[in-house]
Amino acid sequence: MKKPDKVSIQSLNSLLHNETKPFNDKEKHLISKAFNRVWESHHLNPSDEKFKHYLEIAHIVIKEIGLGANSAMAALMHGISSNEYSYEKMESAFGHEVRVIVEGFNKISELQTQRVSFQSETFRSMFLSIVDDIRVILVKMAHRLYDLRNPDESSPERFTKVINETKYIYIPIAHRLGLYNVKTEMEEHVMLYESPDIYNDIKNKLKETKTKREVYIQDFLKPVERELIRAGINYELKYRTKSIPSIRAKINRQNVGLEEIFDLFAIRIIVDAKPKKEQEMCWRTYSIVTDIYEPNPKRLRDWISQPKESGYESLHTTVKGHSGRWVEVQIRTKRMDDEAERGQAAHWIYKENHKAKDADNWLTQVRGALEKSKTSDKAVYKVGNKKTDKVFVFTPKGDLKQFVAGATVLDFAYDIHSDVGAHCNGAKVNNVAVPIRYVLKNGDKISIITSNRQKPKIDWLAYVITDRARNRIKRQLKEEKYQEAEAGKSLLLRKFKNWKVKSTDDLINLLVKHFKLDTAVDLYYLVATNKLDVAIIKKVIFEKTDEEDKKAGTAREREPSVETGSTATKRDREDEKEVLWVGDNLKNVNYHFSKCCNPILGDRVFGFVTTQGKISIHRYDCPNAKRLLERYPYRVLPIKWLDTNEDIYKNAVIRIQGKDVLGLVGEITSTISNDLNINMRSINFETKGKQFDGRVTVMIKSVDYLNSLIHRLGKIKGVLKVTRVK
Repeated sequence: MKKPDKVSIQSLNSLLHNETKPFNDKEKHLISKAFNRVWESHHLNPSDEKFKHYLEIAHIVIKEIGLGANSAMAALMHGISSNEYSYEKMESAFGHEVRVIVEGFNKISELQTQRVSFQSETFRSMFLSIVDDIRVILVKMAHRLYDLRNPDESSPERFTKVINETKYIYIPIAHRLGLYNVKTEMEEHVMLYESPDIYNDIKNKLKETKTKREVYIQDFLKPVERELIRAGINYELKYRTKSIPSIRAKINRQNVGLEEIFDLFAIRIIVDAKPKKEQEMCWRTYSIVTDIYEPNPKRLRDWISQPKESGYESLHTTVKGHSGRWVEVQIRTKRMDDEAERGQAAHWIYKENHKAKDADNWLTQVRGALEKSKTSDKAVYKVGNKKTDKVFVFTPKGDLKQFVAGATVLDFAYDIHSDVGAHCNGAKVNNVAVPIRYVLKNGDKISIITSNRQKPKIDWLAYVITDRARNRIKRQLKEEKYQEAEAGKSLLLRKFKNWKVKSTDDLINLLVKHFKLDTAVDLYYLVATNKLDVAIIKKVIFEKTDEEDKKAGTAREREPSVETGSTATKRDREDEKEVLWVGDNLKNVNYHFSKCCNPILGDRVFGFVTTQGKISIHRYDCPNAKRLLERYPYRVLPIKWLDTNEDIYKNAVIRIQGKDVLGLVGEITSTISNDLNINMRSINFETKGKQFDGRVTVMIKSVDYLNSLIHRLGKIKGVLKVTRVK
């Protein structure tokens, strides 16, 4: 095996002997060991750029982000396949922390981020929740910075992903951690990718004016420094030119040219002051500056007397310098500057107008650790229990959903839509089928499986933890119960009519009380679902009636339905069968013929009690018949046709198929209209090649007439097939 090339060895030595994070002998040994392990793993030749890729990321991790030896080892080994070099072996050779960082790095690398632009805040929260150690994200940030610096090593598709992740995830996190140099460079790479012409235009203009700008700043500061010294004020001066993305944002926000930007560069005066003298010292400094240069009153920002909600304190003013040029001056004490840079009022808070949160306090602690040359408290990098509070999962399209930890597939389904939840029959999680009670895990990709036969059940309440899902399930269960109850009510009222019993509120209340129910809805629901036999209800009604008659000393005339012996039994069986006769003398029954199958006299039909209490009449060969008969047998009524002298015509649709012969369609219509004297409502024929396919709607009074029509049409020469559609 070839040895590492000279350039790689030099890069390793530079890493081992860096001044940012000095390593002890043990750490140097382990980093060298990781270097050799990566070299052996990839069997690289000295000219392979991939190996330099790992070294460069390790350099960024140490020198630019400020992490330590474990992160350097993880950066070197993040590309080793776990199949070739297991996490267990890695932990044994380099320690638990290295394993955690590499394993976490690979985990977040597999996440779908194509939709990150739509849910950037949620994605950032997920990244902080899904890992055990913040160094995972920081090493990934170093990787993205390397990618930005070397765009030629990525395909166009991959580089677009790099840009989006950088823009919506890593730039905000770098800002929160105070990694301003990293943040600024990332912003510039993003702008160069998205708006190269604008970026280069501003860059060239800044380059052209750099020398003049520095001379201008020195000339501006000389009289200020002279007066500060004369006043006996201890001070420190800072100045910088704003980044190109920041300048562009101001140009867009203020709708002005580059030359008109007030704060193309900013000067900061930091003064020493005792706690009780801070405001006084800042205003004294302000007075000195504004005595020399004319201030713009509209640009005064007093965040000393009244600090921002974030706690940010500073005095900002804009003054007119030499040649009438406006210059922004920030005045603050050392304490205020320290708070603004490192404390609770970090720049990202007042800049983005966010309120500090627990996670941000923790990030501030991490920032403090990064600024130290040696981090003694390694626990500061640990995410701890923060990641157990929430769980983040993906939809099939890559949208990110956030739930309380412990949420299930059913919670996910109801979050998408109530109907999806109601018909949820399970899910595919990462392409593996799971039940509705599966507990979601960070990074899961979920595709819900639904079934029209599925409906909410009472035990579903034990499978969900979100209020949304729980409330939807309860409401759907209640709605379904009411719908079933309406059907049960209609059925019971028809029974009362057959039994010659008058339905009253007192009678219903008597039954509710007898069966120890809460409401009449419960009674009707039990009837509809066959959990309460109507024969038992009938028995209870007449037993109660007998008791009342005995108390009153009267005898009640019995209808045949309450006779004893074989006569009564026969009548009960007839009642239970309850055939509904359909004809011209059927009154006080709300029924209609279903349009899905258009029943006509003579068809084998059944009645179906709808949730509104109406009866819908269907043919047994109706497309919906099988579903209705199987799912709702308790709502089905036998139907028989009543002989009637009245001719009642109904629509019937027939399909005619045959050869496309000249004059055939005319013969068909003539047979229907002239020979059989049947009225046609509509006719439609389509030719496909040498054959035709037609549909004719006719007005027919019985199935016998329809069968005769079908037979006659089938005899016409050229007609191949005649069938009834509905």
